[in-house]
Amino acid sequence: MATAYQQQRTIDADFEDALMDSIDKWIERDLRPVVMHHDHGDIWPEETVKQMTELGLFGATIGTDYGGLGLPATTYARLVARISSFWMAPTGIFNSHLICAMAIEKFGTPEQRAKWLPKMASGEIRGGLALTEPDAGTDLQGIRMQACKSGNGYSINGTKTWISNGIKGQVFALLVKTDPDANPRYKGMSLFIADKRDGFRVGKKIEKLGYKAIDSAELVFEDYQIGADQLIGGVEGDGFFQATGGLELGRINVAARGVGLAEGALRLATEYAQVRKTMGKPIAEHQAIQLKLGEMVTRARAARLLTMDAAAAYDRGERVDMEAGMAKYFASEAAVKNAEEAMRIFGGYSYSKEYEIERFYRDALLMCIGEGTNEMQRMIIAKQWVKRNPA
Repeated sequence: MATAYQQQRTIDADFEDALMDSIDKWIERDLRPVVMHHDHGDIWPEETVKQMTELGLFGATIGTDYGGLGLPATTYARLVARISSFWMAPTGIFNSHLICAMAIEKFGTPEQRAKWLPKMASGEIRGGLALTEPDAGTDLQGIRMQACKSGNGYSINGTKTWISNGIKGQVFALLVKTDPDANPRYKGMSLFIADKRDGFRVGKKIEKLGYKAIDSAELVFEDYQIGADQLIGGVEGDGFFQATGGLELGRINVAARGVGLAEGALRLATEYAQVRKTMGKPIAEHQAIQLKLGEMVTRARAARLLTMDAAAAYDRGERVDMEAGMAKYFASEAAVKNAEEAMRIFGGYSYSKEYEIERFYRDALLMCIGEGTNEMQRMIIAKQWVKRNPA
């Protein structure tokens, strides 16, 4: 069905520069001073979320017709990378929200867009994406949650897990099975706009190695009653493609986070290598450290170029599952490797929580798993490559 969503977007260069300048000032003034407090205590950053609301980040990729900034993916990727180079968690808070909003904007009915998007763009309500289940992650077709016809709507039962914004969010793009006997399986899946009400409760908060301060939780649905007007697009059976359509931008976001982590680890290692001395000179003058820094800066640069290439293709309205997959795969691995090498450069101090670098190492590992494992990304890349290059 035709929608109001405009994927081919551009931005005025002066506006983009002003936006990035405001992000830089916010990072230095408000974000950096509070990172360790929230990360070490695993404390949800309420004041940071208020500031992100004021900056318009909860409407970053929502169209201007609904009060959002309508940013192209290239600008969004730059913004995410910049914030992630200092602290990754906040980008997860608004990214999950924006994927939910994208599903509504791209596939929703005019009534659904008018009802939900202005409040999401302003940050009045915050959203998330509820796909993963205890036995279904990368294999979305393996979900078990069902929505059964009930009166003029549906009754939903089941559990979702690892849901970002699960505790603090108010509305979720919820993937369910409306026809569990469908063959192929994806034809029996539908996506709903599920707001918190009776029958919808938050289960346990998931304790994590990294990615602290963002609430990851289990969501439990027990005889949850929802109207047919909250079935995205108004037609059953389109949920799989509606959900995976948003994951392309999600993978660009994860790639951008990988870029930020890789660049942030490089920044910390570069600074430390110039002040730490051994054998009478800064360790940056030792060949062993130079070899590491040379690889790190090249890796970070390559990750950025791949990510911006995928984002530019997305902005042109092209299919980008291969490009987004390459960016996500390479940038996330670059983040892990750069964080590990930075840990080695810091030596024993890297294991101290008084230094920031240990957070980059803990956070980077998630990027190889989130938004589809890197093993799956390589399969997607290969299949698309062969398809585009027939013998």
